[in-house]
Order: sequence, then structure tokens, then C-alpha cells
Amino acid sequence: MRLPIILDTDPGIDDAAAIAAALFAPELDLQLMTTVAGNVSVEKTTRNALQLLHFWNADIPLAQGASMPLVRPLRDAASVHGESGMEGYDFVEHDRHAMAKPAFQAIRDVLMHASQPMTLVAIGPLTNIALLLTHYPECVFNIKRLVIMGGSAGRGNFTPNAEFNIAIDPEAAAKVFQSGLEIVMCGLDVTNQAMLAPDYLATLPQLNQTGKMLHALFSHYRSGSMNTGLRMHDLCAIAWLVRPELFTLQPCFVAVETQGEYTSGTTVVDIEGRLGHQANAQVALGLDVEGFQQWVAEVLALAP
Repeated sequence: MRLPIILDTDPGIDDAAAIAAALFAPELDLQLMTTVAGNVSVEKTTRNALQLLHFWNADIPLAQGASMPLVRPLRDAASVHGESGMEGYDFVEHDRHAMAKPAFQAIRDVLMHASQPMTLVAIGPLTNIALLLTHYPECVFNIKRLVIMGGSAGRGNFTPNAEFNIAIDPEAAAKVFQSGLEIVMCGLDVTNQAMLAPDYLATLPQLNQTGKMLHALFSHYRSGSMNTGLRMHDLCAIAWLVRPELFTLQPCFVAVETQGEYTSGTTVVDIEGRLGHQANAQVALGLDVEGFQQWVAEVLALAP
């Protein structure tokens, strides 16, 4: 049985690799993609997602989501991903369009018509998921679990303490972690280890058309740092779905700070149980790096 999933994303260069894995990992059945503002504006993330679906000739419905965090102005990561969000590859023109309904409505409709509870995978800011929970709280019963790329039990990558996806919309993240959903959090503790080595990256153009496209994008990722290897943050959420044995998880209480000039967006991960609260997430703290690299090579080789 393939696992039916919904993928909420903000492509984004490493999102492109995660989308490839979601499409071509034989264990997964991607039924809906939704976009959110994060790495770049939602108009750009939607354009990028449609370009990728057309590139792979994938018949997956796509809905455009939130253009802004719940209560804050948008701060993006164009400095990392380029002004378009996917600099470096010339995608062909197409006539694909997003669905007429917003992302949270599209997610709700798929969940309510599913024969069994579904897995949500969120690899961008959690705005769409918070909107879903706000407008359709009954949907929690149709969600098997939520797997996120976001947060950190240690240091941040956007502020000293906060990881990017959580820091962009901490109010949304706080609502999600308070929702009672079963959450698997793949944060910087594992994603900073999820490196693709320069030797492997150099082989991508010979792999297949997907490899050529990803190599072109990676050449522009973080201003072109392939000679030192690249961290595949978003791929970790997909990897956990199909290779959970690669990860070491610990049940923890996780709170999201929404206040403070220096602390907003911080995920407070109570590893030692000092706060006395019941765990609300399974937090990934360890990764089999060699196993992860092997899986990435296997799944990208299955792409066209």
C-alpha cells in the first residue's frame, strides 16, 4: 500500500528535490500539492511548483495558499534561493494553473473525501496548516499525522535561535503545535546533517533529466556552494516517511515563542522533560547520514 500524502511547500531549490522524492518514491502516493509564501512570494512558489509538475509531466492538483504569515509581514529567503526561488534552470512554458480554491480549502476537501486519515507533509512555513485548523477544526480527525521540516532543539538558521520556516510565521507554528495532531518534527538537528557530498552532486548531470535540472538549481543554491556539499533540509521530511529507521526520534513537548525581539520563532524543545508538559511531538534528533545519502541516490535515480 502506497502512503497517501498531501505536500505543502514553498519552492525553493531544496523543495524541488523533496518534490521529486515525493513524486517518485514508490512508497508514496502524492495526491495534492499546496504552496505557501516562504522562500519567495506565494506567486513565485506557485509558479515554481507548476513548472516542476510540468517538467515531470505529473498529474497532481495544486492549490495556491497563503501570501502572508497570519499576523506578520513576509520575510523571504531570496538571498539563498535567488529572486525567482529557483534560479539556474530554464523551464519550458506551459499552460498549467492552480486550482480556483485556496490551499486550506483544497486540503480540507481532500481530507474529507479520503477513505482513511491522511498524512500531511509541510516543508515551508505552517500558515496553510494553521488556516486549515482554524477554519475546519473537524479536519484533525482526518489527519493521520503531520510531518514537518522546521524548528530546532538547538541553534537556528534564521536568527540565533530560530529556524527559518518557524520564524517566518511563529503564530501559525504555535497553533499547529497546540493542535493535538500527531507531529513528527524534522528540524535542524537532523537536516544540518543531511548533506549531499560534492562527489555525488557532480554525478547528477549524468543521472537523468531530473539530475541535470537539480544540478543546475544546486549550482545557484546558497550562491553556489556545491564544492562543500549541500544540506537537503526539506528532503528529510520525505525521507522520514519512507525510511523512518534512518532517524532517531524522541517524544518531547515543543512550544513556539511568538514574542521577543530576539526569541520570536524559537522552538523550545523540552528534551529533558523539565517543564512537566506532555509530549506533543516526535522530534528527530539523530540521522544515519550514509543511509540518507544512499536513499537520496536511489530515489533520484527513479525520476525521469
